Amino acid sequence: MTLRINDLAPDFEAMTTHGPIRFHDWLGDSWCVLFSHPKDFTPVCTTELGHMAGLEAEFAKRNCKILGLSVDAVADHARWAADIEKTQGHRINYPMIGDSDLKVAKLYGMLPAEAGETCAGRTAASNATVRTVFMIGPDKKIKLMLVYPMTTGRNFDEVLRVIDSMQLTAQHAVATPVNWKPGEPVIIVPSVSDDDARKKYPAGWNTVLPYLRVVAQPA
Repeated sequence: MTLRINDLAPDFEAMTTHGPIRFHDWLGDSWCVLFSHPKDFTPVCTTELGHMAGLEAEFAKRNCKILGLSVDAVADHARWAADIEKTQGHRINYPMIGDSDLKVAKLYGMLPAEAGETCAGRTAASNATVRTVFMIGPDKKIKLMLVYPMTTGRNFDEVLRVIDSMQLTAQHAVATPVNWKPGEPVIIVPSVSDDDARKKYPAGWNTVLPYLRVVAQPA
């Protein structure tokens, strides 16, 4: 299954470290970061899960839930969580999906249909493609996909930056330029005429090019 930006995020039922969930019901009217892992007790993923646990309050400020997934059983996740807290200094309070039957990984296109129906006998290398960050909006649509190799730890500070950008641009008719950070100038989108822009931004803007109008970030 090939997923694209703005596709409806596939719904599913799964067992997690917080018990069973139906994904869309669990999501409610929140944003969600769903991030996946090829195997429990892997070194890079250990650092990632711990870092996300430390950022949980920041995601909560943005009405964004965190949902982990690893291609192993929930019982293994519980044992792994103890290692993560011990070494990374943060307790995991967000749910982690036990995807021992590979159903969610295949549903989200991270493993092929012929991968089988069990994690038994599979290694991190054979699950190497289960290294994706999905950002899902309250409308249940996919807003972002980032795919990483196993040897490169993910930058979740960047994910926070993207959430800030997406929430800002969803509320205002603006886009954010390269390397934008909250509080920095933004771009008036081309679909907004100069006449309409004057109503919204009476203090004016900087016209770099006819199609590149830079303005202070809306409050």
